[in-house]
Amino acid sequence: MLHYLFQRVLLFVPTLLIITLIAFGLTRLAPGDPAAVKAGVGAEGALSARNVISQETFELWRKQMRLDRPIIEQYILWLGDIVRLNFGVSFIDNRPVVEKIAERLPVTLTMNIAAVFIAYIIAIPLGVYSALRAGTLGDRIVTFILFALYSLPSFWVATLALTFLCNPEFLYLFPSHGLYSNRFDFLPFWSKIGDVLWHLVLPMIVYTYGSFSFISRQMRSAMMESIRQDFIRTARAKGLPERRVIFVHAMRNSLIPIITLLAGILPSLVGGSVIVETIFSIPGMGELSYMALVSRDYPMIMAIFTLSAVLTLVGILFSDILYSVVDPRIAYGKRTS
Repeated sequence: MLHYLFQRVLLFVPTLLIITLIAFGLTRLAPGDPAAVKAGVGAEGALSARNVISQETFELWRKQMRLDRPIIEQYILWLGDIVRLNFGVSFIDNRPVVEKIAERLPVTLTMNIAAVFIAYIIAIPLGVYSALRAGTLGDRIVTFILFALYSLPSFWVATLALTFLCNPEFLYLFPSHGLYSNRFDFLPFWSKIGDVLWHLVLPMIVYTYGSFSFISRQMRSAMMESIRQDFIRTARAKGLPERRVIFVHAMRNSLIPIITLLAGILPSLVGGSVIVETIFSIPGMGELSYMALVSRDYPMIMAIFTLSAVLTLVGILFSDILYSVVDPRIAYGKRTS
């Protein structure tokens, strides 16, 4: 196992290099000069009235951002900065990019991990139920509800939730924005936890409903395929209890494709957090990404792009490790007799 992990970590290096090359190339192919964007130069090449600077200052900015050097040298220098976790400073407030990400990342990661956990906790039992009762009325009802949920856009659901569940004119059940109330600092410890959870109810629902709909369908298909296999018939012929046949033999093999989905769920949730955090005004990576794109904050955009790539690679590695936990027959190297 350790040898396999070492090999996979080594494979991360060329993959990450390609991803950083794409991130750097996309920002440089975008129209406009990063220094001009920071200086407030308009489409006609004139400085805006709100940010008038001298030509010497403008050239100094270009030099500080290394835009006066060849494109290959710019990439190599930027790659060296990434190794030192130095992503530069934000164009918006001149704060270090790493510092701003460190403030926002725990919020988004906590919500994403909780969303993945909730999605799997709901999806796996639903998938098993539908597979064992395929074709029945209960299976059809569950299928209809899940397909309906999966077809609903998250921004539309979030907007409806704000309109009808956070509005005194309809139902004011949940707060409409933020992670805590204005009186948060004066609350006791357990009340603070309850206040944060109260604010997270609607965002977490919007986060998870699409994920567990998709995962449950995949679980249903995998489970139906497993219970038709010869080893399941053999287990039943041996007289094993039905509960053991289903939840030990069939379900364990059905989890392998579900674990594969885990590799792509975490990065997709980071991308989906842009919608949820912007609508609910949650100070996380999603809102930070949206502000960076609107403001064309190139250092921040490149840092977030690279961070998302790292999360994707970590998700793939985590899925590979879980394979051996679910099915010990999976080996990561040659077994010696």
